[in-house]
Amino acid sequence: MLIWISALVIAVGTSARQIPSERENRTVFPLLAKPITRGQLIAGKFLGCWLACGLALIVFYLFFGVISVSREHQLPMASYFQALWLHWWMLGVVVAMALLGSVLFAAPSSNATICLLLILGILLLGRHLNKVAVQLAEPMSTVVYVVYFAVPHLELFDVRDLVVHNWDPINWLVCVGATFYAAAYAIFFLFAAWLVFRRQPLV
Repeated sequence: MLIWISALVIAVGTSARQIPSERENRTVFPLLAKPITRGQLIAGKFLGCWLACGLALIVFYLFFGVISVSREHQLPMASYFQALWLHWWMLGVVVAMALLGSVLFAAPSSNATICLLLILGILLLGRHLNKVAVQLAEPMSTVVYVVYFAVPHLELFDVRDLVVHNWDPINWLVCVGATFYAAAYAIFFLFAAWLVFRRQPLV
């Protein structure tokens, strides 16, 4: 749990301030004069933040693995790899979402707060929305169903039990499917961020 909380804070904290800090420091002007398009700027910010999150995850999982080996004298490498891989791709969706927020909200603190609340809401409540929709009358039932199928279900990437309980790895096809699922949402949020950013004045 501590790894997930720390990784979320790092992902949102680094991504939420990217575009606003560039505008505040006026460093966005020389960047776009190189020439670099706004789409390339968004992509570069995403890759930088996502790779930084990946490096932090490697450190976290290595530390957890060392402690686990010292206590249990075994290390299920396949399960650790899947947990790390899926966690990293989930953070890719989070980083892309926070970057979209960074072009929608002027204050990084507002963006970070809203993103964290949305992400926590998805993680805690997302899987239960379909059950809530069944108990509601129309048209609210349809609205909740639409939200259920529209939001990225980040809880699907939570496979901590694999490493906590030394369970066997999940089916690799499921892992690949989850990777494409995360990539699709990350691309969607990045495309939305580009659409908003390309129409905004820099001053």
